[in-house]
Amino acid sequence: MRGRRVKVPSLLGDMPASLGGGALSLRGEDTGRRRFLFVVPPLVGHINPTVALAAELTSRGHRVAWAGHRETLEPLLRPGSRIYPAEDPELTAKLQDARREWLGLRGPAALKFLWEEFIVPLGHAMMPGVEAAIDRFRPDAIICDQQALAGPVAARLNDVPWVTSATTSAEFTRPLAAMPLVEEWVREQIGDFQLDYEIEDLLDLRFSDHLVLVFSTAALMGDTSFFPDHFAFIGPALGRPAAGAAADFPWEWLDGKRPAVLVSLGTVNGEAGERFFRVAAEAVADLDVQAVFVAPEGVLPDPPDNILVRPHVPQLKVLERMSAVVTHGGHNTVCESLAHGLPLVVAPIRDDQPIIARQVEGAGAGLTVRFARASAGELAEALFEVLTEDSFTEAAERVRASFAAAGGAAEAADRLEKLT
Repeated sequence: MRGRRVKVPSLLGDMPASLGGGALSLRGEDTGRRRFLFVVPPLVGHINPTVALAAELTSRGHRVAWAGHRETLEPLLRPGSRIYPAEDPELTAKLQDARREWLGLRGPAALKFLWEEFIVPLGHAMMPGVEAAIDRFRPDAIICDQQALAGPVAARLNDVPWVTSATTSAEFTRPLAAMPLVEEWVREQIGDFQLDYEIEDLLDLRFSDHLVLVFSTAALMGDTSFFPDHFAFIGPALGRPAAGAAADFPWEWLDGKRPAVLVSLGTVNGEAGERFFRVAAEAVADLDVQAVFVAPEGVLPDPPDNILVRPHVPQLKVLERMSAVVTHGGHNTVCESLAHGLPLVVAPIRDDQPIIARQVEGAGAGLTVRFARASAGELAEALFEVLTEDSFTEAAERVRASFAAAGGAAEAADRLEKLT
């Protein structure tokens, strides 16, 4: 801190009017073409939900552009997508080393490292590119990921409405409520970032005072009735392109005669999960199932006959053929699985994953096992239970119905059109 403490309003508890009571600024229902700029970090899991939303906006005749790391964005977007680089090559190189160090941390140490070595430096590095994108693209609204602080700050400096894209529901549960000093420290990082750009009217940049898009619903999260109206719980935004992976997948391997299970630790944690993949392989080897493992090359060099190992899969298409999912608890994978009515076994590793695992158990849609200490027997028992006990599938179906009713990308696009 620079000699003084800043007070950033909190989301829950003492919710102020500037954050909790602000009304949407509606500009009518006309369907004229608008321009939407997405500001995203170089994280696949944070980009994926916005891709489906961008596709929905484009299908309605609106123009869409992206500000972020081009090499991360291009494989995820349709060819010809407009991308404005918002990156610093030197920082990008450092982030690779920082990522490896971060994966070895847990608890408050991991949180401190995330903010000091990733979120805040990334925000500063992205600011010139985001401001250039605003100047060139002239958006009617900016959709900002919660970990891309440059988006809301640049929007505020340029007087453009900004929208939060919340790709995990964890922030809405006040995960640090039991550690008030840590919670306040995070708000100080957010306040300092705004002060660096001479913004004195401080807001919590994780929660827009215009519109917050949450890719979940009360059926999974629990009670959401106390949130203000500009918090839109829209469920997962599905329908992103498969980026060519669907054609490469050996669909004929799935015989359709046995339950099929997807085992995935997501795009960030896959390399850290070598032990878990081996345990999971042992767990499913003696079950009458087929299992698709999304794992790095060489992790399972000699898998049993009922296991297919692939470094990448077209996840949404694969889920259509599955009966259950074993996952680390990444928000995208959990919500996409439940959107297909699939029960889960969750082995949370870090960050928001324990919160998402508790949400799954609270909804009755799955079971939790210990990532670092789960035995093959424990994992096999949990998987057998979610596959055979009807209550888990019934709960997953309830969440699926909630997601479908929430509207996903179409509802988000409706909200964005009303905002602009």
